[in-house]
Amino acid sequence: MKDFNFYAPTEVAFGADAEKQIATLAATHGASKVLIHYGGKSALKSGLIDEIKQTLTQAGIGYAELGGVVPNPRLSKVYEGIGLCRSEGVDFILAVGGGSVIDSAKTIASGVPYEGDVWDFFTKPLSPKQALPIGVVLTIPAAGSEMSNGCVITKEEGWLKRSFDNNVLRPRFAVMNPLRTFTLPPYQTACGVTDIMMHTMERYFSHDDDMLFTDAVAEALMRTVKDCGMRVLQEPDNYQLRAQIMWAGSWAHNDLTGCGTTGDWATHMTEHELSAIYDVAHGAGLAALWPHWATYVLDENPTRFAQFAVNVMGVTNDFKHPRQTAVEGIRAMCRYYHEIGMPVSIPELIGRKATDEEIEQMATKCTLGKTITVGQLKALSYDDVANIYRLANK
Repeated sequence: MKDFNFYAPTEVAFGADAEKQIATLAATHGASKVLIHYGGKSALKSGLIDEIKQTLTQAGIGYAELGGVVPNPRLSKVYEGIGLCRSEGVDFILAVGGGSVIDSAKTIASGVPYEGDVWDFFTKPLSPKQALPIGVVLTIPAAGSEMSNGCVITKEEGWLKRSFDNNVLRPRFAVMNPLRTFTLPPYQTACGVTDIMMHTMERYFSHDDDMLFTDAVAEALMRTVKDCGMRVLQEPDNYQLRAQIMWAGSWAHNDLTGCGTTGDWATHMTEHELSAIYDVAHGAGLAALWPHWATYVLDENPTRFAQFAVNVMGVTNDFKHPRQTAVEGIRAMCRYYHEIGMPVSIPELIGRKATDEEIEQMATKCTLGKTITVGQLKALSYDDVANIYRLANK
């Protein structure tokens, strides 16, 4: 097991009445004027934004608001938020939504006190020294950004999708009410389930095979999300199922399921370019690429893939042929993706094959102009990344 530091300072208020704690939590962290940051119409239509405004007003906390965050959140909206926070004297940001809103809020928070261009944090060896404090009201369990130290933003010029990690980005609190997820469409629910599982899968597929406890936690989380994800599509108003998924989403990306391991993250890195160019849902893009990454890197650690097949996907262990067990696990994952409505190829994802030029563009961007490799289980060069896109393009 690798040495590690585990740091998860976010306070969680979980349950059907969790929103009642928003003002108290914000005040505890020094909020006097809050930017309420959210996405599209659902947060307004549900009445949640009005509830939050009323709660803050009753507590004597001022607010400004900025909606319009889209999936694969844009840098232009971040710039708008930075300007608004500065002009309004905002000292706390409250993200109301899912991963896209939270990532946008994190980037705004790091950009307000910074004198340069916030995009520097995504493209240069530069880290923010400070950020405005952030709180979250989670409505879409998927990204795990409510407890993580990372964010992902898309720059429209050149359609570059980049990320950075820093502990100043960790939210001070996260309010989680599973009731808020009942109205999520089936496709969005399935995308969230896929993303949650993948956050642990990226940590799980490693050359570090001696972390028994971390493995047990990771496998339990993946099995739980897999099973609850299937059932909740048939029972969308089942509080218990929604609650398991919501809580697992936070655990999957607060680093707990990766303690002592060296994560891979190649599927996320290759998917970033896919969703940047086609503007597809992140979870669906992960499903479209993972089986082909797995097939490509399987022989780096077939025993690991066999363990996943047996302990997570329920495949019968062929002790004489562990590689075949591993292959059956990948096939079982593909079947599961299809059963919950996820694609397992680029043509299924975008409705056509990617062109040779698009594959070259994505592979070039993913490897920063063919200058770096991505992934840890197998370090993938430009040629490797392009080959995985080609496998996924059949």
